[in-house]
Amino acid sequence: MPRGFESHALRAYPEPERTAVTEELRSSARRAANSVPVVRHGRLKRRATWKTVVKVTASVAAVALVSGSAVAAYAAWDLAQSVQPTITLGNEDVLDGVPDVGAMEGGVNILVVGSDSRQGQGMAFGDPDEETAVLNDVTMLLHISEDHSNASVVSFPRDMLVDVPECDDPDDPEEPFSELYGVKINSVLSHGGLGCVVKTVENQLGVTIPFAGVVQFMGVAGLSEAVGGVDVCVAEPIEDEYTGTFLPAGTHNLSGVAALQFLRTRHGVGDGSDLARISNQQVFLSSLARTLQSNGTLGDPVKLYSIAKAALANMQLSDSLMDPTRMISIAKALKDTDLNKIAFIQYPTAYVDGGGAVAPTSSAEYVNTALQNDLPVTFDAAAQESAFASAGDPNAIAPPAEVPAEAVPVEGEAEAPADPAAPAPAATVEALPSDVAGQTAAETRCSAGRTLDDQ
Repeated sequence: MPRGFESHALRAYPEPERTAVTEELRSSARRAANSVPVVRHGRLKRRATWKTVVKVTASVAAVALVSGSAVAAYAAWDLAQSVQPTITLGNEDVLDGVPDVGAMEGGVNILVVGSDSRQGQGMAFGDPDEETAVLNDVTMLLHISEDHSNASVVSFPRDMLVDVPECDDPDDPEEPFSELYGVKINSVLSHGGLGCVVKTVENQLGVTIPFAGVVQFMGVAGLSEAVGGVDVCVAEPIEDEYTGTFLPAGTHNLSGVAALQFLRTRHGVGDGSDLARISNQQVFLSSLARTLQSNGTLGDPVKLYSIAKAALANMQLSDSLMDPTRMISIAKALKDTDLNKIAFIQYPTAYVDGGGAVAPTSSAEYVNTALQNDLPVTFDAAAQESAFASAGDPNAIAPPAEVPAEAVPVEGEAEAPADPAAPAPAATVEALPSDVAGQTAAETRCSAGRTLDDQ
């Protein structure tokens, strides 16, 4: 480490952070020196030493810029080795001139796609040569409000029918993928890739999505391990031979493959439908949000580094997410968000004639409006009590959309005359109708398990 580097680069750090960084720098320098073979020619030795110093210095500078705290000097280099091939969405121009996520007008939208591809996942989830489908069985949109005061996570049922716009083919720009009408959303990834899924969801919601990523089975397992596991509550036993998930009633800390299978299980929860699985995933994700805030992960650069490393190693990210400054700022945007204002929303749908697929209901417009106008949402409290029990029932009749009642004046109180010329007050919250299921991150719910006898 060059003389004077510590005092100039780390002077802003208080103790003990400065000591931690200094020790990591010295350790990294010793490892680097030990890994370089002894060379007798002075010029070559100096060149190798200079490259090592440049690498260490650049790593520390990059980490200091994105985290502002003590992180290992080799962190930036280590993260770079984990990067998977990136994906171009084609809408990156919306980020031109945007210094950070806090400056994005209308908030930040990130699409997370869970692929069921078995390629590169070993034999634990089936033979990749026989099970060759590449389906986006999980499609979720994370919206973080512009002022970071609220967030929404919208889950789309895999069997939801959508129209797919014309999409660019990254391998052949001259021959775009054709439009499709009334197809299940989980087929879009295999049709036109991640960019096409993004474009389809953008059209459905009326918003722009500049960030996206695809995660496979082992990626979910790795990410759950990076956060130290997630506590989930199980009300009745979960028994699912398809995913090998067998959990007795009670609270379980799940990480790795166990967490993945909990998120995958469908036959072992609710009525065995994909809609019941979404409710199960919301139990997991709400607990994850509480965990990340309670243990200080979102404010701890070292823990964020572990999560970033797991994400980079196990996910294919859009080009827009490869800027480490953006990755850290997105995570930190949720650091102080009120858990009561982090909503997990199941996109409202109803079964079509004959079953086998679902289509968005009129209530979907309430969700779209909230996202388009960067508004927090509230759930219908009475409807939430029975949401899980009725989820996924093809014979259930969706209740009509309920519009929030207007305020009723108190008896004897003079009602102010309305000014027809006055503009209507801007909405500050979107009250969702009774057929929109979901929960907030502050709510602790339990999965409704399903035993083999019920299947």
